[in-house]
Amino acid sequence: METVNSAVETLMQSANTLFILMGAIMVFAMHAGFAFLEVGTVRHKNQVNALVKIMTDFGVSAVVYFFIGYYVAYDVTFFSDAATLAEGSGYDLVKFFFLMTFAAAIPAIISGGVAERARFYPMLVAAAFCVALVYPFFEGMIWNGNYGFQGWLEESFGAGFHDFAGSVVVHAVGGWIGLAAVLVLGSRNGRYRNDRVIAFPPSNIPFLALGAWILCIGWFGFNVMSAQTLDGISGLVAVNSLMAMVGGILTATLLGKNDPGFIHNGPLAGLVAICAGSDILHPIGALVVGGVAGALFVWMFTMAQNKWKIDDVLGVWPLHGICGVWGGLAAGIFGAEALGGLGGVSFMSQLIGTAAGVAVALVGGLIVYTVVNKVAGIRLSEEEEFRGADLSIHRIEASSND
Repeated sequence: METVNSAVETLMQSANTLFILMGAIMVFAMHAGFAFLEVGTVRHKNQVNALVKIMTDFGVSAVVYFFIGYYVAYDVTFFSDAATLAEGSGYDLVKFFFLMTFAAAIPAIISGGVAERARFYPMLVAAAFCVALVYPFFEGMIWNGNYGFQGWLEESFGAGFHDFAGSVVVHAVGGWIGLAAVLVLGSRNGRYRNDRVIAFPPSNIPFLALGAWILCIGWFGFNVMSAQTLDGISGLVAVNSLMAMVGGILTATLLGKNDPGFIHNGPLAGLVAICAGSDILHPIGALVVGGVAGALFVWMFTMAQNKWKIDDVLGVWPLHGICGVWGGLAAGIFGAEALGGLGGVSFMSQLIGTAAGVAVALVGGLIVYTVVNKVAGIRLSEEEEFRGADLSIHRIEASSND
């Protein structure tokens, strides 16, 4: 009997390892979505730079999160021998891989905001600081109980801050750091003239659409596999993600006046918002949350670009920052049993936790990008920006004229 129990335990460990590995691979694949969304949105002379940034940001993120960020968040290092690290089918190693793909989403998000006018290596250095210190500081507060923050919320309001898959921990943090970077960098040359917005149309709508589709598909790994073990998997998470996604599509279509940029970002807005409460909402609540997120994205993107003159190229602050905040708050509203949710959440905890995430991201982002800008300069020269980042940085264009 003991042998049977041991075999079953080994099988479950291996199954959990495979489960979270598949999740890591799906989230890793989402970075192709980030890349193509940016490639399709920027002008042709900046397409190569968009592709290169996402790839190199991922490489830098993996290294700094392995050596620094994961320790900051979870007090775990990898300086044991290989035999120790591989114990239990290597589940802990694959868990690191899964969480690292989340961390690498931070510079991928930021990249879309600062596109077309940022220097290459200084932005890589800034991304490294964000993934090594800023993001894992808040990640550890929420997902590992660091600094007693969650304990204080639970004692004060009856529940801790609930963020199942990262509406705030990943998306709002990435979006608000992105806003800080955009503010330090400034707008693209020629974007605003005589108090008017000059249109810089997307270079390739099919690539933009491809990026959105890849992100949508990968998001089900992002959300569902945040359970991290097979016994924690929930079909409710999958259906809630689906309903929020379509809610975002519908409202972005209606309010965006058939604009393909809004339509393809609508599902992403819904998916950002549902991450936090995807495990506790009713599907109808998820549909509403996603619909509100799609509307928020259209409205806030338009306001930021046209009224506030914030030149956020892909709208990462409205999409991830604002919709992530909405997701954190929505989990405290629609997660309540009175609105069909599973309960166990406190709106005050959601409000305070979300505000803490915004504060950490905005302050941390302003410090990182201001210091890097002072030391190295993060803006291309006017001539380099006019030529485009592809030729100025990488000495090659996206396609040949032959």
